Amino acid sequence: MEGKQGVMEVSKGLPLPNPITQLQARFKDLEVGFRAWLAKQSLPVEAAVVTATSAAQGAAIGAFMGTLTNDVSSAFSNPPPQAALNPQAMASFKQAQALSGGPLVQARNFAVMTGVNAGISCVMKKIRGKEDVETSMVAAFGSGAMFSLVSGIGGPNQAANAVTSGLFFALVQGGLFKLGQKVSQPPAEDRFYVRTRCMLTNLGLQNYEKNFKKGLLTDSTLPLLTDSALRDVKIPPGPRLLILDHIQRDPELRER
Repeated sequence: MEGKQGVMEVSKGLPLPNPITQLQARFKDLEVGFRAWLAKQSLPVEAAVVTATSAAQGAAIGAFMGTLTNDVSSAFSNPPPQAALNPQAMASFKQAQALSGGPLVQARNFAVMTGVNAGISCVMKKIRGKEDVETSMVAAFGSGAMFSLVSGIGGPNQAANAVTSGLFFALVQGGLFKLGQKVSQPPAEDRFYVRTRCMLTNLGLQNYEKNFKKGLLTDSTLPLLTDSALRDVKIPPGPRLLILDHIQRDPELRER
């Protein structure tokens, strides 16, 4: 009885583990283990697994999107009478039907797009050893062409329409890839102020970074800094002393 009471008292003093955090940690461990296993497999096995898992994820997303547009798809269940007499009208109707289908149709479409894209991208990265805009555009072209063929868009000109859809997907994906690179990468000028920014941040003087840039005092000039040089870029005496003292104490800067 006393032992149970002691355990209860100890447990009261400790915070209860967060089940969501524990679940996230387990999921992360499983993901890391899966990626490590996948990296050891041959290219065909890796491409097949990546394609299948991505297609399953795409199917789930497509099914969810299809439930949201289920009411819209009911309007395209039967073609209008004039579409039967006009091939172009029938092709347009099929396009609208494919893009606004129910859960099963959208699950199929998204599974094809994501699965083919991931599979081609996996093979390209393995062969070329890098992920760049060309790899992204080739994968997008394949997914767009397959989406066009599977969904039946284009009517009698499916082959030509598949190429057109593939080119459209490739251009969009290439633009998004380039945009992502510009957003994620710092401006070119900031690359010359990495150590300078770190030094100023450690000293609590990050407000003077603009003074360094205005005077073109880059990382390569840090070992050469003098009191007069800092004075020329209008840095007050106190911060000048802190900066010069930091440079004198830094062994890497002194060696330069």
